[in-house]
Amino acid sequence: MLVPFLVFAIAVSHGVQVINAIAHESAKGEKRHDAAKITFHHLHKPGLFALISDGIGFATLFIIDIGGIQDLALVASIGVALVIFTNLVLLPVLMSYVGVTQRCIDHAQYKSEHKTAMWDALSYFATKRLATLSVVVALVLVGVGSWFSLDLKIGDLDKGAPELRADSTYNLDNNFITSNFTTSTDLMTVYVGMPAGQCETYKSIEMTDRLGWELQNTAGVKTVNSPATRARINRYLGNEGNLKLMSLPRDERVLSRAISTTGISTVAGSIHCDQQQLNLELNDHRQETLETVVSVVRNFAAANDDSDVWFRLGSGNASHEAATNEVIDRAQYEILGYVYAIVAVMCLLMFRSVKAVICILLPLALTSLLCQALMAVMGIGVKVATLPVIALGVGIGVDYGIYIYSRLQSYLEQGHPLQLAYLEALKTTGKAVSFTGMTLAIGVATWVFSPIKFQADMGILLTFMFLWNMVGALTLLPALTYLLQPSKDKVDQSVNTAKEVLSS
Repeated sequence: MLVPFLVFAIAVSHGVQVINAIAHESAKGEKRHDAAKITFHHLHKPGLFALISDGIGFATLFIIDIGGIQDLALVASIGVALVIFTNLVLLPVLMSYVGVTQRCIDHAQYKSEHKTAMWDALSYFATKRLATLSVVVALVLVGVGSWFSLDLKIGDLDKGAPELRADSTYNLDNNFITSNFTTSTDLMTVYVGMPAGQCETYKSIEMTDRLGWELQNTAGVKTVNSPATRARINRYLGNEGNLKLMSLPRDERVLSRAISTTGISTVAGSIHCDQQQLNLELNDHRQETLETVVSVVRNFAAANDDSDVWFRLGSGNASHEAATNEVIDRAQYEILGYVYAIVAVMCLLMFRSVKAVICILLPLALTSLLCQALMAVMGIGVKVATLPVIALGVGIGVDYGIYIYSRLQSYLEQGHPLQLAYLEALKTTGKAVSFTGMTLAIGVATWVFSPIKFQADMGILLTFMFLWNMVGALTLLPALTYLLQPSKDKVDQSVNTAKEVLSS
């Protein structure tokens, strides 16, 4: 579900840019074939670099050693490769035959000849006052986002099935059962290995019992079940409830009878008698609980592993989630680092300017930081469903910045002052960016009402990232462009702007 929508969003974003540019050229009097050629000439370079950035950004997800995310990366990369052909090659060719309607041309011509209040207002972000204000607001948001993102957690944060909402029938029933009975749906198995035929020795059972005792006294562990605990109970019940005999006998013949009576060898599932299973039921599957239990097992193994007995974390849904959380915890910032590095290199290759890289990347970085803060506030953990959204949001957002900066640069090269150059860019690319951002955000916002929790979480994050990437590209990008200009250019451009306004 996520991959088709992201590829669709990228296709829509670039498709709207192409059609809007063709309509704009047609409004200047160009024939449909010439309009398509001019559009291809203007957009093939920024479009190609933007889509390559998207594709490579998706491909970086391959470094995460989780099969589901790697499959997502493969399909998304293939989808972006197809978008490069369909949007940058096939769409202009089709539009050269079909063209745009006269109504669309009239609309584009009207928008070009008549100033609109929205574009006029946005153009002032390329002036000193609003540029300075925008950067100050961005710095405040960086501070707020950094503070709240400190509480960002890894993994699922709610009890029960993470795929369902907390008020779903299943999770309500599950919460009632686990709260009133000694049972749990969060299971973890620790395997105790030993040489073949040694699973009933006193040392192996006693070491298992010691680990079980430590885990039983660990926060978050509800019950512990192992051959040692069941042998103790069997001894207790087989001797008229004598508490003195609720212990492990050192005589291995007596210990073997206690074990065989409970059928432990069969339960352990080892026909070679070379392992035991220590089964845990946990209170929940929160990151803190899983980290605590895993740490106890690993520390015990590090202190007690030898050639006779060794301990390994094994199966169970809680074990699987603990392993997944560890991979995600290591990879979340590594992935963002790779994605931003790739986007920076692509922008540097295209514009040959460090200033352009800063203007395009800083709004994206602010969006990523605020997205993490939003997740912390709303109790959404970083997991398999949400990690790709954070990383891939950068790939989608960079398209806005590349298109706007490309058009802005072309108008600046023609000698326009910055504010007027940005105003002209807004009438073409800016219009397409705002339309695309709003359309995609409204569409994905409907996911928030889904009964499937992770789909609702993705709806919240995608809506936020679509809107903030759009806002950052339309406001913070021109502000940074103005502030990074040499002082002499600012003075010259303010004079040119005044002359242009007086002449008009």
